[in-house]
Amino acid sequence: MQLVSPSLEYLGSYVAALERGWSADNLRGEVAAREELAKINADASAFLSSLVDPEAKGPPVTLPDGSKVERLPSFRRWIWDGEFCGSIGLRWKAGSTSLPPYSLGHIGYAVVPWKRGLGYATRALQVMLPEAKAIGLPFVEITTDPDNLPSQKVIQANGGFLVERFTKPPQYGGVPGLRFRIALE
Repeated sequence: MQLVSPSLEYLGSYVAALERGWSADNLRGEVAAREELAKINADASAFLSSLVDPEAKGPPVTLPDGSKVERLPSFRRWIWDGEFCGSIGLRWKAGSTSLPPYSLGHIGYAVVPWKRGLGYATRALQVMLPEAKAIGLPFVEITTDPDNLPSQKVIQANGGFLVERFTKPPQYGGVPGLRFRIALE
């Protein structure tokens, strides 16, 4: 398993995952997958470029409730084992460790259902942490749902510890969440 930068070389496998119903957006799911497929069909190169935006030059981001917010500097990597296995992304606010309230964490990841349980999320997070350190973050925060035990295990396997139980903002349904922190030494 490795992390790869999104590119035309890997796009066909990514599209196949979207067509099977997978989406990195665990709240908007199929709607988000259709939106991505439409963007790829309209301009695949522009879509790929939008996944690597360390200067936040892209358009606003659509939140689960449909509202749009300012884009943060960010990039995504695809989890790859000869085919697309999932996605992991890093976002940050330049010059700060804090994120705006609408951004639940520095790192988000999602593995396709047919590749879960193979340790890919744990390894992907492990590989992403040095990239977070390289942009100057002393720690990352990652949120998950209280009932998402597999994600909690991924975070804890990478040195994460629970910082707080909180209520997600209204854009995310105002439901309970857990915030973990991983120190980057």
